[in-house]
This record gives sequence, structure tokens and C-alpha cells, in this order.
Amino acid sequence: MKRRLTLAMGLVNSPRLLFLDEPTSGLDVQSNIIIRDVVADLVLEGVTVFLTTHNIEEANVMCDRVAIINKGHIVAIDAPESLKKTIQSVQSIEVSFDHNSADQLDELSRLSMVNRAQKSGDKFKLYTEDPSEVINAVMAYANTHNLKVVSITTLGPSLEDVFIRLTGLQRTGERIHAID
Repeated sequence: MKRRLTLAMGLVNSPRLLFLDEPTSGLDVQSNIIIRDVVADLVLEGVTVFLTTHNIEEANVMCDRVAIINKGHIVAIDAPESLKKTIQSVQSIEVSFDHNSADQLDELSRLSMVNRAQKSGDKFKLYTEDPSEVINAVMAYANTHNLKVVSITTLGPSLEDVFIRLTGLQRTGERIHAID
């Protein structure tokens, strides 16, 4: 409620420019949706909204342009989809099976054309340059292990992938490390 009140106070004078710092941080789902809808309506009314956030997915959803800042310097500024196109070679397959086991991540990471694999919730994300070959390998893996594929999705690079590439961070397993 405090965030909603703060936003309402900022709108009292019908500003043409509005600065929001982490407007949805720590909010429940319903409040998050309300704040995003209010911001979207403001933009449609011609208000310029300057949003700072550490939530990359929030920036991807809410912003027309994104500036990626590393160590106090802007390393890139463009529309989210344009930024993603700069690293188009990073693609992934996200797959979920009807049964999960501890060894699936290791087995999936060894499939042909999989550069890296990670588990996220009940899904596996397999990074590749050749999504169609990996899809075939995943389906063969599922058949061999008597698994039913619950969902499978081909994903292009995310804004998080762009951020990691442009800021010199490197993933090792589930951790991200800075590269100097």
C-alpha cells in the first residue's frame, strides 16, 4: 500500500516526467500488476517514465528503451528486443518432463549441441546454437527414458543474457562471476 500511495503522490501534479526507483520491489503479484498497469497507462498518456530496477525481466516487460549500466557506465542503450538481437547466437530450449530425477541435468547437458544446461524449478534450460537438433535429441532422450514431455519451448536470448554478456560476467554452473 505504501508503494501505491507513493505513486499516487507522484501523480498529484500530473507530471510529464516521472522517476520511479524499484517501483515493484517486494510487492505481491496483485500490487505488481496494478503498478505496471498504471505505468503503462501513463506512458500511453505521453508521460515519460524513468524506471530504475535490478529486475531485468521487469525492464524487459515495462520499458521501451533499456540502459545497461556496469560499474557506473552505460554499456548499451536500446529497445529490449534490439539488445537481444546483438547476441542472437544465444538460444535455448526449455523443457519439462512428467517425472524429474537427480541425474537428468547431467544427462541433458551431454546431449549433442547442448553448450550448457541448468535446472530452473521443474524445467531444464538447454543452451545451444542449433535448437532444432536439440529438440530432436530431447525427444529421443524422453522416449529412451519413458518420459512424457509436458512442455518444450524454444527461447531466444533474454535481456539477462545480454546483461551478462555486456557486463563481462560469466556463468559457471548456477553462479555468475565477474571477468576482469
